[in-house]
Amino acid sequence: MNGANGSIQAIIMFISPMVSAALLGLTTIEVIFYIDVITAAIAIVTLLAFLKVSVHEKASEKQTTSYFSDFKQGLHYVNTHDFLKKFFLFFAVFFVLMAPASFLTPLQVTRSFGDDVWRLSAIEIAFSIGMMVGGGIIASWGGFENKIKTLGSASVIMGVCTFALGVVPFFWGYLAFMAIFGVALPIFNTPATVLLQEKVEEDYLGRVFGVMGMISTSMMPLGMLIFGPIADIIKIEWLLAGTGVFIIILAVLLGQNQVLIEAGKPAFKKS
Repeated sequence: MNGANGSIQAIIMFISPMVSAALLGLTTIEVIFYIDVITAAIAIVTLLAFLKVSVHEKASEKQTTSYFSDFKQGLHYVNTHDFLKKFFLFFAVFFVLMAPASFLTPLQVTRSFGDDVWRLSAIEIAFSIGMMVGGGIIASWGGFENKIKTLGSASVIMGVCTFALGVVPFFWGYLAFMAIFGVALPIFNTPATVLLQEKVEEDYLGRVFGVMGMISTSMMPLGMLIFGPIADIIKIEWLLAGTGVFIIILAVLLGQNQVLIEAGKPAFKKS
């Protein structure tokens, strides 16, 4: 299910740049913003009118905790489980190292290959196609029996692609590695989500995902605070090559961590 969801997101990411590029050629940015508001309103009305979800037993009970209390309990839960501490530490470092590949590649393309609009659209389309393929692969395959092995393998691929984006000299090769990067992303995200769903107690699942959300939304901006100013001093290619090497090293360390390897084993043995 998580793999299928990733494929749907990839399809949207695939279509969006093409539609955006077409609209930019036909109208102004202000009109496009209005279109964005209208489509968001349609989505909200659709959710309210047509999506019916039964009330969870816990939601029907009177809650005595606040948002910050829940968040504090989530941090405490993570702190008392060794595999979660190591798991989230990996993610924190990983997201910092991924910042150049996530945010600086459009700038790199403009500086190194040209500022043609089609080039920026092409890297988004290549990445989205890769995500669609990766979502289909993980949905049908399911990954290795040990989820940490799947996570580590995808991390190595993303590290290699990040390094390659920094050294490939021609644009079509750049697009190929961007597409492979997209393939690896759902294979990385899906086992991480499933691992938490399997290993974290149901009552704390939302709190732990809240902590994970905090890490994912704060570490990449932190990475940009570090790498953004550096990109004005040295070439972005060097940043990508360097962070790619560190991502590979991080993935190797992940695969050698026995606590995480034990946590990554399936909850139910196949008969």
